[in-house]
Amino acid sequence: MKSLLLPLLSLLSLSSSALAATRISPPSTACLRVGAGQPYSNIQSAVNALSTTASGSQCIFIYPGTYWEQVLIPARSAQLSIYGYTANSQGYASNTVTIIANKSQADGLSNDQTATVRVKSSNTRLYNLNIENAHGQGSQAVALSVAANGVGVYGCQLKGFQDTLLAEDGAQLYARTLIQGATDFIFGQRAPAWFEKCDIKVMAANLGYITALGRDSSSNPANYVFNSCSIAAAAGNNVPSGAYYLGRPWRQFARVTFQKTSMTNVINPAGWSIWQNGDARTSNVEFGEYANTGAGASGVRAWFGKLLGSPVKIESVLGSRYSRQGYYDASYM
Repeated sequence: MKSLLLPLLSLLSLSSSALAATRISPPSTACLRVGAGQPYSNIQSAVNALSTTASGSQCIFIYPGTYWEQVLIPARSAQLSIYGYTANSQGYASNTVTIIANKSQADGLSNDQTATVRVKSSNTRLYNLNIENAHGQGSQAVALSVAANGVGVYGCQLKGFQDTLLAEDGAQLYARTLIQGATDFIFGQRAPAWFEKCDIKVMAANLGYITALGRDSSSNPANYVFNSCSIAAAAGNNVPSGAYYLGRPWRQFARVTFQKTSMTNVINPAGWSIWQNGDARTSNVEFGEYANTGAGASGVRAWFGKLLGSPVKIESVLGSRYSRQGYYDASYM
């Protein structure tokens, strides 16, 4: 009996784990519901229905569908969580909610204004959303723009070509999320941002850059750290060996680290690039690597890159109390 009981208990445990990862209904009765046949047919109308002055917590649940709209989340007092319908909330592969627009700077807009989703509210959490800018090649076109202190992005897909993710201001955490692009597609100026177990996917291009951090002084808190991530070509994209760099400095104090990250041969042996010929901007950069693996992790690195003796700690990026903040979700770490 005991020998039969143990496999049964194991199976029940696995079933419970799978069930716990399913999010196919609102986690709270207080959640506003978006989708066909729901009280709100688009996401912005649900956001607009929420008070910006009330305290406590707020929630939006989005049913499956493709939502062609730009979404602005303005500053508010409450902690806001937005959930997408999914059979497995712990990753992005089962996401069913896509928010898409195709604005670019060619439309006379700022980088931030081109974004499909713009987050201006502290203590915001986004779960299992596919956020895409469909403009493609030719101009800066942001998928997600974040300028708020304390934003967590979990199990999402962020897709664009140039300037996909604008991590601009405030402490930010991205976990188990796909980020896809080709040119400077993770960029910003003042945000300390931690990327945990994210998949970085590069698109077909003969030359590309993953990061372009605009840190302009030694006192600027901007700091991008990629921990236990992966870098590879996006599905269906033929990327030449060595076509991509881990980053280039948008400003002279750029600070970026890749650690314990697997890299395919899409990464150039030099690892890091100058900004452009005649304007290197490398005099004060802090480009670091620690314990990376794969074909892209080897080679003679650029002189302004550094191999670190120990990994960067999350506390040094997000602060010593990061795990007590409303935007932090330990289940994705």
